Amino acid sequence: MSTIHVDVVSAEESIFSGEAKFVALPGESGELGILPRHVPLITRIKPGSVRIELPDGTEEFVFVAGGILEVQPDCVTVLSDTAVRGSDLDEEKAQKAKQAAEDALRNAKDSIDLAAAQSELAVLAAQIAALRKYRRKH
Repeated sequence: MSTIHVDVVSAEESIFSGEAKFVALPGESGELGILPRHVPLITRIKPGSVRIELPDGTEEFVFVAGGILEVQPDCVTVLSDTAVRGSDLDEEKAQKAKQAAEDALRNAKDSIDLAAAQSELAVLAAQIAALRKYRRKH
């Protein structure tokens, strides 16, 4: 069975490093699926979940708040400022942060505040969706 090495790295730490049969994640232009021996690729990724299918058939989920993807035939690297293991996601905390972002959106005083609040809200909505997807699988 052919595998590909996968590294998911946040600004603070390595979140996942290991072999996989398949990787799926939200690319800038849509969902990307990566198998071993994929053609080289560099692209931006959107906030969402990275699904890593391990050689034993189990899956790892990692939430990323956007970032960069580099694919080589034998290696996938996901670089993100923020990456959280699916098992470490906290729905209550994410819901509170989403409420705060919605409040900031309503109280935005200028276009910069509005853009920052919209961006934060999009990331939190993606995080909650990833958490729910992770919970359904586990």
